[in-house]
Amino acid sequence: MPLSAAASAREILTGLHEIMAGRGSAQSKLDKVVDLIADAMESEVCSIYLLRDNKLELYATHGLRKEAVHVTRLGMGEGLVGTIAAEGRILNLAEAADHPAFAYRPETGEESFHSFAGVPIVRLESPIGVLAVQHVEPRRYEEVEIEALQTVAMVLSEMIAAARLVDGARRGRIRSSGPLRLSGLKLVSGMAKGEAVFHQPRVIVEHTVADDVEAERDRVYSAFRKMREQIDAMTKDAEFGTAGEHQEILETYKMFAYDEGWSRRINEAIDSGLTAEAAIERVQQRTRARMQDIDDPLLKDRMHDLEDLSNRLLRIVSGRFGTAAQTGLARDTVLIARNLGPAELLEYDRRRLKAVVLEEGSLTAHMTIVARAMGVPVVGRIPDIRHSVEESEQILVDGDNGSVIIRPSRALLSGFEHRLATRQKKRAEFEAVRNLPAVTLDGVPVSVMVNAGLAEDAANLDPSGADGIGLFRTEFQFLVSATLPGRERQQRLYTKVLAAAGDKPVIFRTVDIGGDKALPYLTDIRDEAENPSMGWRALRLSLDRSTLMKAQARALIEACGGKTLRVMFPMISEPWEFDEARALFEEQVAWARKGHRKLPSRIDFGAMLEVPALAEVLDQLLPKIDFLSIGTNDLTQFLFAADRGDPRLAERYDWLSPAILRFLRRVSTQAREAGVPVRVCGEMGGRPLEAMALIGIGIEQFSITPAAVGPLKAMVRSLDSGKIRIRMEQLLDRPPANMRKTLGEWARRHKVATD
Repeated sequence: MPLSAAASAREILTGLHEIMAGRGSAQSKLDKVVDLIADAMESEVCSIYLLRDNKLELYATHGLRKEAVHVTRLGMGEGLVGTIAAEGRILNLAEAADHPAFAYRPETGEESFHSFAGVPIVRLESPIGVLAVQHVEPRRYEEVEIEALQTVAMVLSEMIAAARLVDGARRGRIRSSGPLRLSGLKLVSGMAKGEAVFHQPRVIVEHTVADDVEAERDRVYSAFRKMREQIDAMTKDAEFGTAGEHQEILETYKMFAYDEGWSRRINEAIDSGLTAEAAIERVQQRTRARMQDIDDPLLKDRMHDLEDLSNRLLRIVSGRFGTAAQTGLARDTVLIARNLGPAELLEYDRRRLKAVVLEEGSLTAHMTIVARAMGVPVVGRIPDIRHSVEESEQILVDGDNGSVIIRPSRALLSGFEHRLATRQKKRAEFEAVRNLPAVTLDGVPVSVMVNAGLAEDAANLDPSGADGIGLFRTEFQFLVSATLPGRERQQRLYTKVLAAAGDKPVIFRTVDIGGDKALPYLTDIRDEAENPSMGWRALRLSLDRSTLMKAQARALIEACGGKTLRVMFPMISEPWEFDEARALFEEQVAWARKGHRKLPSRIDFGAMLEVPALAEVLDQLLPKIDFLSIGTNDLTQFLFAADRGDPRLAERYDWLSPAILRFLRRVSTQAREAGVPVRVCGEMGGRPLEAMALIGIGIEQFSITPAAVGPLKAMVRSLDSGKIRIRMEQLLDRPPANMRKTLGEWARRHKVATD
């Protein structure tokens, strides 16, 4: 095998060019191609399988029995070849028979071959075949060999498509003309309707073999310059007010645009003889293949940013600039895309962009964070959405339950519009009470604060009608940053948040990273445990990595100079952990005093009760703390030993279970007797019926999402707290079979606004 991918691929490409330019049938050309590749790679076997009638048919081979050609057929997902095609995955195996998907076909005579490498032949992002090589001796193929195979597969896809050798149908659903309901992942809540608009028409690489390598390199250099200019302009023009995190997202995106490794790989592909477009596409295909093997969701999100940039570069180099953002949105639009980068989302007219539907997407993606700030509903994880809908067809998007309806019937449209109108009417009602005090009918005041994690959340505090920020998630700054935020950066954020909040209190939670919130730039704290949410995370990690916590403590102390600093520690299991965390903060106060820095006027220290064990030692902890916050999301999964991220368990364990309510009543009673304020910080408190039950067990302070403030206040202002307390005592002493149903009926009888 030649020493470089470029040299081996160039040798093969030269031969391919001659074969394709010559005379002969498509079959004869493919026969020559497998001989060429086998010779160049010194491989005993080279085979091409093509997708025909939804089966992968052995179409040409060098080394296997010729009588197996057009006879051996594999289903999608069947055998090694079927696995490559079904998953779009590269396989590189020293011993093919050891792979669980291995399927032996005796007619091929392949029993004497051990090693196997295969790459998908891709057209319009869908595999249309597989190119595979085999050797007698067991060996893993070098990276340069795999890249050479990918280059050849790209050229083959052009020839195969031109000769019409494969099915025209894509993988996935067959499009119908009637209504189609699809379910996905709810990324940003909200309801919207509009016409389908594709984010970008797919750039089809028509010419793969370069006539002049240097000319192609110049085209790529020019495209890189233009793309970087665009990203620089976007970074400057993004309008997010005080939202510093969004600026950091775009800076991360910009970092990829200037990444030398990425541009080097594209240049190496051009060296192998590819056109500029084909080189970008080859590197992009390799990125997609690598994403298949990445389990870390944060790293996957950053790979999506890189794919977004690849698409942008491909459009520039091909002269096809027209995304839907550039051509403009003429009417209310539901944007359809495989994935979307944050910068591309910012290009759209927010007056027309009503929703986004993605084939991929995740809750932690940069684009999701930006869309949430823009108030645009997003549904993700809908495979083949781009192949299920046509441009300008009507789509209904329900981001509250993660569903979309394509081509709705009149009845479906009417029902959706009725729900949308009801939702808008409810929102108007909630708007009317949002700035009114949260006081029950019998005069009990209820504190309604919000959870936040971005600087703009503090800027929107007054419009939300909340009393303050009951939980500021400081880890958001770490999660959206390309590098570890230093003390100065942290201090700037905290200062900005406090200034925006004004006289309203802000409670900062120290970083809850580690476990399932891995940071790509801190590889030594990555938790490989099977249950990361119960692993090395939050305060456990912070106490171990004390320099990380010291930097945050100093940033908070300096940001709160002259003001009250309210800080709480997450994931406390035993009182000694709180003691160590508080001592660390007090050491930094001494450091600040020694340096003549302005100190906070006072510091309130709080603890988060998320680990059930802490409830058994509250008598030791309560005298030491100024307030207690209950994190109901983690607490619930720990109480029930049920992963809240597992859809099989999501509906099984109810927040209105007597087990949870009895647990919380005991904690609330103990804290009240000790004179320590207790607040619920979690999704449970943002649901009116659940909040009604919590008030019934003595909890009168909440920190919830901003969108839940109006509904919660409406419930509080329609509730008699004395009556619900009496009823909750009765229900918890003798729990009914269905607590949710019983409480719902009580709320309706007493006209409490819980719907």
